[in-house]
Amino acid sequence: MSDPITMELEPSPPGLEAEYRTIFTAGSLVFLQELVSAFDEEVDKILRLRISRKTHLDLSGDLPGFCEVTAPVRSDPSWRVRPVPQRLQRRHVDVGDLAPCDTQRFIQALSSPAQGLQVDFDDGNCPTYHNQIKGIYNVYRAVHNQFPNAPKISQAPVLMLRPRAWNMVEHNMMVKGKEVPGPLCDFGFLMFHCGKLLFDSESGPFFYLSKVESYMEARLWNNIFLWTEQKLGLPVGSIKATVLIENVLSAFEMEEILYELKDHSAGLNCGIWDYSASFVNKFGHRGAFLLPDRSKYVNMEKLFLRSYMDLLVQTCHRRGALATGGMAALLLPQDRDSAPYRAALANVTRLKLLEIKAGVDGFMVYDLGLIEPMQKLFQLHSQGDNQMHQLRDDLTVTPDDLLCMPAGGVTLYGLKYNIAVGILFIDAWLKGKGHFFYRGQVEDSATAEISRSQVWQWIRHQTQLEDDSRVVTRGLVTELTQEVMGELKVVTRCHTVREEQRLLTAAAMFLEVVQKRDFPEFLTTYLNLDHTFLSSQAKRHEGGAAGDVPRPKL
Repeated sequence: MSDPITMELEPSPPGLEAEYRTIFTAGSLVFLQELVSAFDEEVDKILRLRISRKTHLDLSGDLPGFCEVTAPVRSDPSWRVRPVPQRLQRRHVDVGDLAPCDTQRFIQALSSPAQGLQVDFDDGNCPTYHNQIKGIYNVYRAVHNQFPNAPKISQAPVLMLRPRAWNMVEHNMMVKGKEVPGPLCDFGFLMFHCGKLLFDSESGPFFYLSKVESYMEARLWNNIFLWTEQKLGLPVGSIKATVLIENVLSAFEMEEILYELKDHSAGLNCGIWDYSASFVNKFGHRGAFLLPDRSKYVNMEKLFLRSYMDLLVQTCHRRGALATGGMAALLLPQDRDSAPYRAALANVTRLKLLEIKAGVDGFMVYDLGLIEPMQKLFQLHSQGDNQMHQLRDDLTVTPDDLLCMPAGGVTLYGLKYNIAVGILFIDAWLKGKGHFFYRGQVEDSATAEISRSQVWQWIRHQTQLEDDSRVVTRGLVTELTQEVMGELKVVTRCHTVREEQRLLTAAAMFLEVVQKRDFPEFLTTYLNLDHTFLSSQAKRHEGGAAGDVPRPKL
């Protein structure tokens, strides 16, 4: 009998043969195989735990609260997270949604005055085989100082590497007959090729961890870090990670998450759209959790979001950890002397000043032109490298505060906007892009998640429009989808039949998602397992055009 095959790897996409050979070395493949073998069963367990927890909430009708079992962790005032290295002490402005497969923007960001870069293999990235290889290779080049027009890694903004979340798998690689968890694939290759060099240059390795739902998931990541440090000969605590609190359930376990990662913590991060979408994910079928129109009624000033940010800042600073805010998605107009430029900058300034006054130690921007104005804003309204001295002891945040849905209804504008964003995101994925620009903002999987979540929920609860009392139904959403297609053809620059067909396919896929009886947990998981998306990427890798997709249903 022949020996069992422990790893299978698809060949290189066309044009990436040199990058493929650089990343997929014998040593890195052995390392990844050992990493996956060590933790694959634990990954399956935490994913099953998510399902079990959701099922319990559905069957019992219970609401989340602060866990009684972990009360001793929360009530013990003595513990702190280990202090972060010097380069993480001042994190006023990071660049967000930086997909490293975009070489030009990646180099521009490396040369920017930002304190950090969110090197994104998750929300702002479409995880095609091409993009993953190109992205890891570009990080490799940056860390090995191979970009001639970029600063050395020790002088560049720190790389905050963001692997995919636990819901994503890597289809092009199997270990012991199973597809590899996406985050282990990204983390493993990045650590093998870059971890030691980043540590030696006092510039890492630092990570963002997406969509963590419980302290058990933080414990798993901590064990992965310990295993990796031992395997690569790095001191315990070398790896640092900022956990993105993007789920309503994890908001009740922030102290426990810090506690599990206390040797490896670089703090917690709060955003708005993934977090808001998680309410639909966990409670969307309940009428009490009907989320109103995000374009009119949902912002960080609302009680449920403000309480979440306040609790995150208080929790982090009490435990000696950094607390960071979300990303400003607005794009600045080119003409700096124009009224639209001043209005856009004033809008970002107002929203980010709220976060600074709440005590955050930093936040993200997409537009590189916002880096310096936002750094100046921090200097004007805070003191020192961070705001960890602001303990926010005056605050008391209750479960009711965290679960209080804002008042408001649904507008025709908001419904059409959500439809447009959802379709454009799927269209972007069919082109192999992880984010796109629409009406002066960058949109990524986070805004796509809240958009399709709201449309699904409004159909489910047959919500009335404020404008004319029409009920949101499958028929109305289909009718409005056809209405917005003219604008979307202009936005996506549809010039050929193939490009128009791809957009129609995206619209049909969007309608399919929002009409499902059971809410698909993640749009990205749904797409990553969808035949239309996978076949479109396969044709690209075989040398076909990006628009070669099956005929639309719409």
